[in-house]
Amino acid sequence: MMNNQQVLNVYGAMAQLTEQMLAAARGNDWDGLVLLEEQCTAQLQLLTEQEPRAPMQGAERERKIELIRQMLTADRQIRDLTMPWMAQLSALINNTGAERRLADAYGGV
Repeated sequence: MMNNQQVLNVYGAMAQLTEQMLAAARGNDWDGLVLLEEQCTAQLQLLTEQEPRAPMQGAERERKIELIRQMLTADRQIRDLTMPWMAQLSALINNTGAERRLADAYGGV
């Protein structure tokens, strides 16, 4: 089990990774975003396995809440940036599929 300071260090690392993910999304660095997301997931796994079940108190609790809010804000901004891109990709995939079905149905040109 981790102690509270170790837990806060992991939350801090996750908050930094989330900010880096936001920068990657802003820069259209999708490969970088995926790599950072994998690192963040590894940190989350560590917390899942080793974070004490007892809630934090006082200043430590406030710091944890602050870090979580920071991550949620960055996550929302990342989603705002990635969703249009995801919608464009989906439209492209669907359009390509429709073109292929038309070609299959009416013969290739």
